[in-house]
Amino acid sequence: MNDTSRATATGLSVQQVLLCGALIVTVSMGIRHGFGFWLQPIVTERGWTRETFSFAMAVQNLAWGLAGPAAGMLADRFGAWKVLAAGGAAYALGLLAMATASHPLGFTLGAGVLIGIAQSGSTYAVIYGVLGRTVAPEKRSWAFGVAAAAGSFGQFAMIPIETWLIGRVGWQAALFLLAAAALLIVPLALGVRERQANGAAAGHQSIGQALREAFGYRSFQLLMLGYFVCGFQVVFIGVHLPSYLRDHGLGLDVSTGALMLIGLFNVFGTYAAGSLGQRYPKRYLLSAIYGLRAVAILAFISLPLSPLSVYLFAAVMGFLWLSTVPPTNAVVAQIFGAQHLSMLGGFVFLSHQVGSFLGVWLGGRLYDATGSYDVVWWLSIALGVMALLANLPVRESPIPRVRPA
Repeated sequence: MNDTSRATATGLSVQQVLLCGALIVTVSMGIRHGFGFWLQPIVTERGWTRETFSFAMAVQNLAWGLAGPAAGMLADRFGAWKVLAAGGAAYALGLLAMATASHPLGFTLGAGVLIGIAQSGSTYAVIYGVLGRTVAPEKRSWAFGVAAAAGSFGQFAMIPIETWLIGRVGWQAALFLLAAAALLIVPLALGVRERQANGAAAGHQSIGQALREAFGYRSFQLLMLGYFVCGFQVVFIGVHLPSYLRDHGLGLDVSTGALMLIGLFNVFGTYAAGSLGQRYPKRYLLSAIYGLRAVAILAFISLPLSPLSVYLFAAVMGFLWLSTVPPTNAVVAQIFGAQHLSMLGGFVFLSHQVGSFLGVWLGGRLYDATGSYDVVWWLSIALGVMALLANLPVRESPIPRVRPA
């Protein structure tokens, strides 16, 4: 399929997919980035430990990852808009369960399992599948960067709104309002309704063949390893940074400002990563991102803690926050093509979410055991160095295939 027929087959314009996809990611990612602000009010009112809340958030990330490949398969086969609409509805239900659960098990099922499954159907992997089939290959990295930047803007825009809601109407009512906002994903999903699903387009490769090919390819394995580290670092920081700062005597205004800066600079970082991925080898770009993260974390925990050091750290980490997303997904599309992109992107993201599970859970577990986050900070640095090395040998060229006569 050439570039022109790809755009015709989807029945969508690039501008329409980018707009609707960006708005969906803005809502979905914007809501989840503020969950860390619910940690202390919920554990205080319910009488739980930080590990209880952290475990639910860890389950959320793991459920997101585990459901991702299935969501991708369904989107590739039957149409992304159906998966997105279902994801938006499930997101709203999960937020309602998060607000009303009075027992740790119920909280874990709602805030963890249900919201995690909802996020698998309302975020990057599904949107990128449509973009991969709509945007010409030479512009994919840029388009992925635009979609990722939208998620970053959602974080920047939603963080102050969420903290304001918690202070104004209380943490429970704030979750009710966010549930209503999540329902906006349902009508937006119609904007990425393809004329026919990719699976119906007589593609030459079955799901089983695609999976065997990908998991047997060394570069795919290395990309998954790097994405594991990405998940560990960003979710640990996103959930535990507000409590870490409060433990060191810094107020809510500092942590709110830090997460806003992460979201703001992430807009520029993800867009820059997508644009640079059009010009330079993506493996070197990914290695540089992971290496710079390790340096930023090392400097943050080594220097005296102050509002200025927090804001500088937030700005640097924000620029690197989701900048791994466009080049990673662009490499997957470049190697394997767009037919099964949502599914393969879902499997890569599964490794990201396994890392997220460990990062957020170990943050709470080790804090309760040691009274400090120090061990997890140092582990994040070591993993950053590992990801730097893992991405260097990735091969970005299309995988050689023997096509049937």
